[in-house]
Amino acid sequence: MRGFLAMVERDYPDEIVRVREPVRRELDITSAVFELERAGRSPVVIFEKVDGFDMPVVTNLAGNRRLIAAALGVAPDALATTFRERVQDYRPVERVARAPWQELVFEGAEVDLTRLPIPVHFAVDAAPYITAGQVCARDPETGVDTTGFHRLMLKGRDRLGVSLHSRRRMYEFHRRAEARGGDLPAAITLGIHPIHYMGSMAYHYPPDIRKYEIIGGLFGEPYRVTSCGTADLEVPAGAEIVIEGRILADVREPEGPFSEFTGYASYRSTQNVFVAERVQMRRDALFHSVASGTASDHILISCIAREGEILNTLRRNLPNVVAVHVPTVTCGALMAIVKMKKTAEGQPQQAIMAALGTEFYCKCVIVVDEDVDIFDLGDVMWAVATRTRAERDLVFIPRAMGAVLDPTSDPIDNTVTKIGIDATKPQGADFAERLTIGDDQRARVRAFLATAGVRL
Repeated sequence: MRGFLAMVERDYPDEIVRVREPVRRELDITSAVFELERAGRSPVVIFEKVDGFDMPVVTNLAGNRRLIAAALGVAPDALATTFRERVQDYRPVERVARAPWQELVFEGAEVDLTRLPIPVHFAVDAAPYITAGQVCARDPETGVDTTGFHRLMLKGRDRLGVSLHSRRRMYEFHRRAEARGGDLPAAITLGIHPIHYMGSMAYHYPPDIRKYEIIGGLFGEPYRVTSCGTADLEVPAGAEIVIEGRILADVREPEGPFSEFTGYASYRSTQNVFVAERVQMRRDALFHSVASGTASDHILISCIAREGEILNTLRRNLPNVVAVHVPTVTCGALMAIVKMKKTAEGQPQQAIMAALGTEFYCKCVIVVDEDVDIFDLGDVMWAVATRTRAERDLVFIPRAMGAVLDPTSDPIDNTVTKIGIDATKPQGADFAERLTIGDDQRARVRAFLATAGVRL
């Protein structure tokens, strides 16, 4: 995280904001991110003073496509393709004996999570929530570890509520540990690089591959990890804070509501409990928080990861797929837009089925021609409105697996009806010609408008 902050301060000084006056941990931190987004900005924000705490808070680390692209060394429009390529370039980890987060150690009665400046993000939240916590644990059967985001509700000095609602590997690891009659040893990492976020959200990879090997592929070099002691778990050497403990077996406690990525208060939870046994941190630790709700900080990285995962799947059978976009304004998960050079009828339907089969959170896929700007929702909806015939071009898939947190999913089995929209022009038929203005003409107009004092 510190390397990323240094890059932003050095190369993009306008994209970092330092708030030096005291703020409350209740509402102020995440509300500031939303206020900046309303003004069309998404800088990294550092709150240097939080009332009642002696630790700064860093937020909105991953809310800006330009900064994420810079961290990967690519252009913003190459993010999905870059993810698609690098996420398959697995790199063995580099193990280091010592890490900066080992400077301070608190164990037993000294563990006190209430001393951390954990924000209350929205008024509806049941308690302060750790949102940037990467939870790491091992499969009790294979020994392969994983890491990923799970919301963490502050319940006491050493107790966190946790929801494993994504139903992916961590959920299965806990289920397996519970079936064996034991807790699941786990570690929570705070203060990591946003490229780590991205790698942690990969989900189509062989079962013997570690997430850290995927993250190394994104960085283009081995990821540096250090053993934290709990069940010999390894965590990022560059972290700020590491919380070690266990996700309890056969214990369920109320957790939530919480302000989720859908823009709604979510009362749905797996109601698991994490008990902290040791906390290690840097002497000058920065507390990292992800702005919750529909903030780009919460969903942009998942958009990029999903774009790459869907593109990976589609390109295997449909090489004429050009690009994929998962918009942040549709919660960073629930809609995907596919651009393709259609060469035969039926290809958009193939793309729809493959995309929905790749990302089960997604419940709407729109396929458009290569002349449509998939990053411009106005252009996409123009294609839907002018190229779609409902009786022919809409595909419905009832009772499909959906996101637990989607408020439209069935409250008992979490299924939804998914929809695909073929917004491509019909193949082999005359179709209305699209109106266009050439680049030369646009440049000419911009030149004389600039002479007239108009800035575009």
